[in-house]
Amino acid sequence: MSESTTTTTTETAALQANPRPTVGDIVAGIALVLALGALTRYFETHVPQWAADTPLKRVAKSVEYPVYAIAIGLIGNVVLGRIGLRDRLSAGFRTEFFIKTGVVLLGASVNLKILVSAAVPALVQALVLITTVFGFTWWFGGKLGLDDKLRALLSSAVSICGVSAAIAAAGAVQARREQIAYAASLVIIFALPSIFLLPWLADVFGLSDAVAGAWIGGNIDTTAAVAAAGALAGEESLQIATIVKTTQNALIGVVAIALTAWFAFRVDRTPGAARPSIGEFWARFPKFVLGFIAASIIGTLYLQSVDKKTGAAHIAIINDLRTWFLILAFVAIGLEFSLRGLREAGWRPIAVFGSAVVVNLLVGLGLSVLLFRDFAV
Repeated sequence: MSESTTTTTTETAALQANPRPTVGDIVAGIALVLALGALTRYFETHVPQWAADTPLKRVAKSVEYPVYAIAIGLIGNVVLGRIGLRDRLSAGFRTEFFIKTGVVLLGASVNLKILVSAAVPALVQALVLITTVFGFTWWFGGKLGLDDKLRALLSSAVSICGVSAAIAAAGAVQARREQIAYAASLVIIFALPSIFLLPWLADVFGLSDAVAGAWIGGNIDTTAAVAAAGALAGEESLQIATIVKTTQNALIGVVAIALTAWFAFRVDRTPGAARPSIGEFWARFPKFVLGFIAASIIGTLYLQSVDKKTGAAHIAIINDLRTWFLILAFVAIGLEFSLRGLREAGWRPIAVFGSAVVVNLLVGLGLSVLLFRDFAV
């Protein structure tokens, strides 16, 4: 991408980039995101009811909120562009705030205790899969000449947990906002067919419930899509898929730390310049990852201190709040999506991401069979 279209990934910089946004513009932008988020929740709740007696019942029930949110955001994007308000209101879209808050709240449901039953195979699968797929995506992206920051976002998204991992990587490498939107769009585009494809293939291949769940949890890039696909595959598959995906989610922080160090000390360092200080490393580090880890620890300790029913009820409230923030984030991603960014990026990011998805599927299937074939739910 040309330097003339470069913007930073911080919300503060976004406000500064928009010529003198007024308080009214910011408030109006936030209000628009909230309204479209409410519309998303309305469709998510009511479309399955509307389709209950139609041949589309199963499809309608399986479609998750990211689909509605991004679609509604894209429609809003087009409308605002036509009436000339998109740039004026963009300071209020606040994509990063919404999604980072959602990721922190996600940590509360990453209960380390529930991972014990499948901790070893899930962790082995997560480590091998993340290392292999991240390495392939980074290598292939380099071969096709992708920008290092976009390579980092795509590699993190496809190998760990989709948009959440891309956001964490963006903070670590100081990626541009259009790169975040591009990576998020690719995640959604590839995740949607996987909701239906992987359960069907698991049935065709005759995979056990545990193997099917491990394959689904290790390969689909969004937690919501994993839940949808796992539910289609069966309750036992859903349990394993959730554990495997949770294990991958827990490794977001590790990857963020590694990327922060790599870009600070190697990629962005000028030849002959002094080594980056600890202060610079800290400034780059995506601090919301610490919130994610803290929420996980607090959630685990809290669930140990209360009865199961009370704990489940409170975690459900947090998960619902997390869903709201992620809905707002996906709506904002749709509102900020730029066709100019797509045209400038061209076919290469799609080729890299698509190839990585294929590698992820093949390696993930092999690891799932190897590690979970004798696993009893």
